[in-house]
Amino acid sequence: MIKRTNVKVHDLVPGMIIDQSIVNESGRELIARGHTLERGQIEALKKLGIQQVYISGGVAETHEEGVLRSEEPRVSAQAELVIEEITKEDRASVELSDSVKARVAEGVRYMFDNPASDETINMTSNIISDIMGNIMSNDAIAVDVDALKVCDEYTFKHSVDVATMAMIVAKKAGLPQSDIHDIGVAGLLHDIGKAQIPLEVLNKPGKLTDAEFDLMKKHSLFGYEIIKDKPDLTPLIKLGVLQHHEKINGKGYPNGIVQHQISPYARILTVVDIYDALVTARPYKKAFSKRDAVEMIMTMTDGLDVNAMKNFMHSVILYPVGSLVTLSNGEVCKVVENFTTSILRPKVVNIQTGQVHDLSNDLHCANLIIL
Repeated sequence: MIKRTNVKVHDLVPGMIIDQSIVNESGRELIARGHTLERGQIEALKKLGIQQVYISGGVAETHEEGVLRSEEPRVSAQAELVIEEITKEDRASVELSDSVKARVAEGVRYMFDNPASDETINMTSNIISDIMGNIMSNDAIAVDVDALKVCDEYTFKHSVDVATMAMIVAKKAGLPQSDIHDIGVAGLLHDIGKAQIPLEVLNKPGKLTDAEFDLMKKHSLFGYEIIKDKPDLTPLIKLGVLQHHEKINGKGYPNGIVQHQISPYARILTVVDIYDALVTARPYKKAFSKRDAVEMIMTMTDGLDVNAMKNFMHSVILYPVGSLVTLSNGEVCKVVENFTTSILRPKVVNIQTGQVHDLSNDLHCANLIIL
């Protein structure tokens, strides 16, 4: 069976076979799954801000007669035997069908166009029920952010990413299904206050002025004002929206409160919100790699809840099994096993020699990292 490989968009070349469909914010399919990518489509993916996609097999090579053929990455027979013998599939992750993604994209757009509408609350609950159904149907306990993509517009995509990751982290923390659902609602609504930020500030390509940044920091307060009188939302949901930028050391906003004053939903939302913001490109910044984002979060122990951080680290998949990675010694390897306690250091196999590198448990690999 041909496996999916996760590839950064800037590493794509014409002839690769895309193994996911690309849809816009209204759910219209832009590139069909199984399509052979052309140069113009790769450039379009870059302009859309898409960071990584799945491809099937490898590259379709061009021959003199112009015929394209699909070919697996060049894995030696010896390496293939080792890979097949020791591969351990990833934990079940959230997978959204194209139809669910289309409904979610439509619903999130309505939310931001009509933030104060009572219908927005009903739509939010319906969206989260759709996502929760996917989480529970395959007992998902992990999330691969690249596979979630529901639309290309940052605010919409970010809200769905944060909601989904927060639900998975809440599940990992052992919270009941009612809390998992509600933290998803809080995640979907956490940036609803940005509907009141002028677009020229929200999408400004350069650095914000002090006045613009002060206005931007009010979005969580604006969001709380929009939902605070909604009877169908619980107090924890409302506090999650209000406090998702608070830090346990008191250096957050809008109120500068400390650990014991921050609601449990907000402690989780803060972690996943930071991660998703780091790994997403914006007009004013490039995206950080997932590895760099995780390493940055690991340095934030003075501001982030330790349990929320731990449960997040145990829930995210950085290098899906089957991915090709390059080690710091130049070796190209295939990921064969991930470890929840050490997500930066999976077990990999050199695709030429078949040598196994257990980056987490083998002291001989201590000086190796994934580039």
